[in-house]
Amino acid sequence: MVFFYHILSTLASLVVAPCFAFIALLSKYKMGGLAHHYGFVPALEKNQRKILCVYALSLGEVNAALPVLKQLHQDRPELSIVVSVTTDSGDEGARKHLAFADSIFFHPLDCFPFVQMALDRVDPDLFVLMDTGFWPGFMDLLKRRNIPAILFNGRISKRSARRYKSVLPLTREVFGGFTLLFMQNEHNAESVRQFGVEPRKVRVMDDPKYDSLKPMPGYKREDIKKKLHIPGGKPVWVAGSTREGEEEILLDAYQKLKEEHNGLVLVLAPRRVERVREIEELMRKRKIAFIRRMEIMETSPFNRSVVLLDTVGELAEIYSIGEAAFVGRSLIEPGGGHSLVEPAAHGLAVLHGPFVDNFKDSADELGEAGIAFKVKNTEEIVETLNGLLTDDSRRAQIADRAQAFIESRQGASKKMADIIIENLKT
Repeated sequence: MVFFYHILSTLASLVVAPCFAFIALLSKYKMGGLAHHYGFVPALEKNQRKILCVYALSLGEVNAALPVLKQLHQDRPELSIVVSVTTDSGDEGARKHLAFADSIFFHPLDCFPFVQMALDRVDPDLFVLMDTGFWPGFMDLLKRRNIPAILFNGRISKRSARRYKSVLPLTREVFGGFTLLFMQNEHNAESVRQFGVEPRKVRVMDDPKYDSLKPMPGYKREDIKKKLHIPGGKPVWVAGSTREGEEEILLDAYQKLKEEHNGLVLVLAPRRVERVREIEELMRKRKIAFIRRMEIMETSPFNRSVVLLDTVGELAEIYSIGEAAFVGRSLIEPGGGHSLVEPAAHGLAVLHGPFVDNFKDSADELGEAGIAFKVKNTEEIVETLNGLLTDDSRRAQIADRAQAFIESRQGASKKMADIIIENLKT
């Protein structure tokens, strides 16, 4: 079945190439690495060095790979590390945090000629996929070249599992091409086994992101507040990774909360910064005073109720200044959710909607530990936050439980680095 996929992708490349370039030109995204998508990635010379290629689709996957690659660079500085990404946020995060990598580029589109050229130019000894991003053409060419592939931190939502099962012969070939598959939890591991993958290849391992999560020191929290010009005594609610339709619900909740908590500041961070103007209009209609993060100057007095985060890469640290957090893409179907452990690592109580299919296990575990709270609408958000904002001792207990939760799951990065080194020897 992959053979026909290659034929179709080759024909599709004749249309995909000009269309992709046109869309990139209009949106101004991916322009810096446009040629990479067509296979013109930076070429590497082996020079007797082993080459590890890591695919981290977006910023979340880059953050998952970060502690593993740092450990590898420390243990094996002679190893060549190349990192491919798909999104602009992933590219920015990789360039910011993985300066030791030999090469960082955009992953080629999964059309036969593009993938073939990219592999010719890199020729890795081992391919590692973080989290998700299963490209049939790419995986087949790795297999044909006898390049082993390992999946770390694998996750498959119920919705994705249903789609994969609808094309089971192709799915079996793709997942069966991995040498080893390390899944985030037993539920994901069982999904992969149902695809027909040999059980001996499938294992469960904790998320490496836990290894890079540490509580923010108090002085750094104060520095972040100063940068945002938020006075030290004001309570802060951080709503991160929000999607269309969620901001209306959150802003309604915020206006009701302001009646009880007059000094409450909301830091609102949409998942996509290109939606900032749309959210500005929502706040103007509600007559909410706000300021965009990029507009905050050193001399600016704080006279706004909402800070609208229009930058990339700051949210993980900004969570640290909150009394509580909300994590988006979870209130409205189909949802899917985003990482709940980032705000939890800073000791925050974490609110999320009912649609967290991609992070269900961590949502359940954090909920059972009394760290995360499921809310369905404006009223439940207001009720939950009122209870948290008025009870300092309860928030302190949540912070202690969150720290213990994170520490109990650390250690995966070292295990992953050792597995990579072992497979590079073969």
